[in-house]
Amino acid sequence: MRNATPLAVAAAILFAGAAVTDANAYTRSGSTTGKYGNSVSRSGGGSCSGGTCSSQQSVTGPAGKSASRDGSTSCSSGTCSGSATYSGPHGGQATRTRSTSR
Repeated sequence: MRNATPLAVAAAILFAGAAVTDANAYTRSGSTTGKYGNSVSRSGGGSCSGGTCSSQQSVTGPAGKSASRDGSTSCSSGTCSGSATYSGPHGGQATRTRSTSR
């Protein structure tokens, strides 16, 4: 079995993401130490107001490399849409958009 790299662990923590489940703001942070003593730290937060929820997360790996996610979702008249921008440790970015209706 192959061991996961610290960056893969960091990405898994980051992209698992945190969903805003109520109208209150939240923050959270934590760290994980791997098998060989390398640690990964994460922090994030979010809030909801007026039908729009936003959240931000960042992860920093043992080599000081970081990745982040910044996104928002809004709902109106049975349709929810949102987008998230993911930034990697070497400056690359990807944006994901989504929409759903009832």
